[in-house]
Amino acid sequence: MTAASLRGMKPGARNRFVEGLQERRARHKERHHLIRVAAAIGGFLVVLLGIILIPLPGPGLLVVAVGLAVLALEFAWAEHLLEKTVDRLSEAGERVKRASPVGQAAVALLGVLAAVGSLIVAYTWDVPLLPV
Repeated sequence: MTAASLRGMKPGARNRFVEGLQERRARHKERHHLIRVAAAIGGFLVVLLGIILIPLPGPGLLVVAVGLAVLALEFAWAEHLLEKTVDRLSEAGERVKRASPVGQAAVALLGVLAAVGSLIVAYTWDVPLLPV
């Protein structure tokens, strides 16, 4: 991962991010194959969950980034996607900072409405909220 591709991060934070990922990758390569396979499967599941959450108000893109960070320990393509995702997160953060208070309140209200709607659907269709 190149430090230049992480545009939204401060230079010191970028360097720590890149160095940390390289150190974690080196440690990860020494682990048992079953642990590496389990980490890859877990990373794919987290990315899938994040993709499902993207259209909803909330941390969908952040969840994708976490899954890609796990996958980046094993796969170079995931590292490149992680770079792009971190860039997108930085851009989204900047857009939120520039948004008017009314716009920020509207996004928050949308999130609350989505949560309430989900609870109403779960209650109406008798969907269990927790797997039992």
